[in-house]
Amino acid sequence: MNTTENIRLQDTSKRRQLKDKLVLGMVVFFSLVTVSPIILIIGELVRKGYRQISLDFLIKNTPDTYSAMTAIANGERIPGGIANGIVGTLIMVVLAAAIAIPVGIIIGIYLYENPGKRLANFTRSLSDVMQGVPSIVLGLISYLWVVKHVTNGYSALAGSVSLSIMMLPMIVRSTEETLKMIPNSLKEAALALGTPYHKVILRVLIPTGFSGLFTGILLGISRVLGETAPLMLTALGSSMINLDITKPTSAVPLLIWEFYNDPNMIDLIWSSSLMLMILVLVLNMISKQIAKKTK
Repeated sequence: MNTTENIRLQDTSKRRQLKDKLVLGMVVFFSLVTVSPIILIIGELVRKGYRQISLDFLIKNTPDTYSAMTAIANGERIPGGIANGIVGTLIMVVLAAAIAIPVGIIIGIYLYENPGKRLANFTRSLSDVMQGVPSIVLGLISYLWVVKHVTNGYSALAGSVSLSIMMLPMIVRSTEETLKMIPNSLKEAALALGTPYHKVILRVLIPTGFSGLFTGILLGISRVLGETAPLMLTALGSSMINLDITKPTSAVPLLIWEFYNDPNMIDLIWSSSLMLMILVLVLNMISKQIAKKTK
């Protein structure tokens, strides 16, 4: 190798190193641009929302406008909390999960077992379309189905039905995709041993894909936790803690909307949003950790 060729190779190596550094810099820059809005939003929520966070904030009902106005005039923390919203949210999310999880898993198993059938293809397409339907439309459907004809009024049950409709497509698709990742030989081995088909599903496929199924369920719950529009048409809201699922019930997103319409409750908007953000972040972090273990 002569001197000229050595110089040419060194120049090529330097250009490659320069290109690598340039691409790395672009990746870092655009990564920072992507995450900066999230960091700014979380920072703003923490800065403005932490002042109202206390034990009373978690165990007391929402205050009235006069109490909030008096506290602000005296330079004090707004009394009361969002206990009615937290309890209502938990009730409706648990009910929605109880409706959506078994139905979604059964449909997902059907899609996995019948990939080429016309009904399966139609169901899969319908599930994909439902993921893009605006939440206010699903709330309107729940209003017509449940509020008008089942409970004859606004209720936590109607709210949970609307949330379950929103959760369903994500659980269906995550179930199907999770089952596809399980080696087919595992299912064939179980069938070859004479195991009944339903036991293969219940004791082989579902336990093997449990982490993936659980991740899809958590993502579905995370999606509906912050929904306001469907609950405005179904649950309506309540200023007190309500444990009767046939009566109007409050939720944290509904309270945020109510606080927004009252200038004396501005501080409670930030605190309620912070609580909701923390809950959604925790659920997403749990689902990501579970997803890592499945790889």
